[in-house]
Amino acid sequence: MQTGDPTGTGSGGDSIYKFLYSDQAHFFGDKIHSDLKHSKRETVAMASAGTGEKNLNASQFYITLRDDLDSLDGEHTVFGEITEGFDTLNRINEAYVDDEGKPYQNIRIKHTYILYDPSQLDDLIPDASPERKPKDEIDDDV
Repeated sequence: MQTGDPTGTGSGGDSIYKFLYSDQAHFFGDKIHSDLKHSKRETVAMASAGTGEKNLNASQFYITLRDDLDSLDGEHTVFGEITEGFDTLNRINEAYVDDEGKPYQNIRIKHTYILYDPSQLDDLIPDASPERKPKDEIDDDV
């Protein structure tokens, strides 16, 4: 399941470094560690902005919905894992999709909790999710 593109086009989004260091830091490099694998469902990793390109991480990421996706090892930066809400992942995995894998139903992540953040970017993490819905969100039946 890939997400994190505010434009909905599959090619949009900015990294946190753009907000820290302006446009010259639009992307950030891969941080691939051999001990972080795509061996289980619930793995969270960066989705590169370019097909087959390295070091083009911005805001897009994905969550694996099945085990043993070792073909992704060494290709994408793994940075976390889902620790609760597995019923939600099951529902997302059961969604009907078109030929390109896009769900027919509007699915949105409305809030997350960061349980551990070693990057010390606490000042940039909001206390709560935005209360206002994006203006392009029409269907609230998610």
